[in-house]
Amino acid sequence: MVTLEDVLDSGMLKKPSEDEPEVLERSDSDYHPLHTFTLGKDLQYRQQFADIYFLRLTKIKPAVEEIASIAWEGTVIGGETAKRVERVLDVRQGELCWVAGTVYVDMPLKPNILEDVSKDRWISAPSTAQHYFSDDGRDAVMLEDDSGRIRLVGSVLKSHILVTGCIIAAMGTENINGEFDVIDIQIADLPPQPGRWELSKPSQNDTKKEPKPKSEDVEMSGSPSAAPSKKIAFVSGLEFSGTDTSHAMDLNLLLEFLLGDVVDPATQAELSQISRLIIAGNSIASEAKEHPAEDPAERKSAHKKYGYDSSSYNPLPSQLLDKFLSELLPSMPITLLPGAHDPANASYPQQPIHAAMFPKARAYTVLPGSTEPGWLDTVTNPWEGEVEGWRFLGTGGQNLDDMCKYVPDNNRLGLMEAMCRWRCSAPTAPDTLWAYPFQDDEPFVMKKCPHLYFVGCQPEFGTRVIQGPDGQMVRLIAVPSFAATREIILVDTETLDVSRVKIAT
Repeated sequence: MVTLEDVLDSGMLKKPSEDEPEVLERSDSDYHPLHTFTLGKDLQYRQQFADIYFLRLTKIKPAVEEIASIAWEGTVIGGETAKRVERVLDVRQGELCWVAGTVYVDMPLKPNILEDVSKDRWISAPSTAQHYFSDDGRDAVMLEDDSGRIRLVGSVLKSHILVTGCIIAAMGTENINGEFDVIDIQIADLPPQPGRWELSKPSQNDTKKEPKPKSEDVEMSGSPSAAPSKKIAFVSGLEFSGTDTSHAMDLNLLLEFLLGDVVDPATQAELSQISRLIIAGNSIASEAKEHPAEDPAERKSAHKKYGYDSSSYNPLPSQLLDKFLSELLPSMPITLLPGAHDPANASYPQQPIHAAMFPKARAYTVLPGSTEPGWLDTVTNPWEGEVEGWRFLGTGGQNLDDMCKYVPDNNRLGLMEAMCRWRCSAPTAPDTLWAYPFQDDEPFVMKKCPHLYFVGCQPEFGTRVIQGPDGQMVRLIAVPSFAATREIILVDTETLDVSRVKIAT
């Protein structure tokens, strides 16, 4: 990892050279967003949420059963051959069999809307519980389909990550208590992976080779390589508030760093290869700050219309974000994902932040009637697209944060890998993660395997490369919150190698 102090110490403070400076140009961005998670205009919430689970099971179950059939074909235990049963309720006591279905984890600490309604307690915001799991044995893992539900037991469950909404196949036998004693578990694994440049053709300046991503992280060198390749910058958790002076200085330093204003010429040449910035959620601070010039004790209580006090609204954070984007956009294109704290709908998939929030930067958004993305592309959360030929899938972090509440350890990269192998980017939606009640499609199912899967607003940086049974390779990146770590991530577009830069005063 390279700090900004290392860059400043690399010889920037020198006597001005008499040589004419080299004019640098920013690398072009080959970018094709997909609208996988865009909702239509005719939204309604009268339908049941159960349809999402049925759609998910219908889409993923065939792949799970195919994997299970290959893995368990001819399996004999105790003189009995394992056989497949169609439904959960077809399981019979004492018979060795396997069945596929949807996992449901019953946890007493999970929020229960039916209990809240019965007690006349209404929830106005998503649950803020730190975890749902308990150590007293009250949690129960179930397997269900459209026929019914059966409880899973057995020591093998401890060696697998299981959360509500993932699709698995379980082999075992029903015991005298009516529980399914599990011997082995199979999942769908990574879906088919498209080749590079599937949606587009590389420009003449780009190479057409398809290097595989490496598992090692690389350090950002202080001088450009002989043939520098493009880079994609990732940042999340900018959290503009307008009240934290030190954080405001770091945000300004980040802007100058991306623009190449505070680095030496050699590093400027390297930074000019950054072809796009992806902001992965929480660009606005979580807490609603008061106006700095106002004293809350002296402010008179205002009349609230529909329970909303307009005098408590502070427009400064969104104005600062707009200013940040407008100063950066003339130099590089930006993809902006909303997060849990941003002005967008709370339920998954979050829709793009409206361009009206950016009076200055909206001049760079898409033109009316145009099919090409704007220089500022406000997208959904989750988001999918092709960047420099690679298939990207990313979120603002709510899906991973919610999954962490189901497990005692904090293995976030392991949970990201599990989502890819389950072929579902938001398995806990809509049980504990608010989501739109889809009826015709389940967009959270991964139909194609991404080359790069990133999740924003994480407590610390992490990366890993995972492989699939058919040669798939996926680079996982946990993008740290900039407000907490002061770090940004750079990804090489030829090798998908990752480096990080720490920016702090």
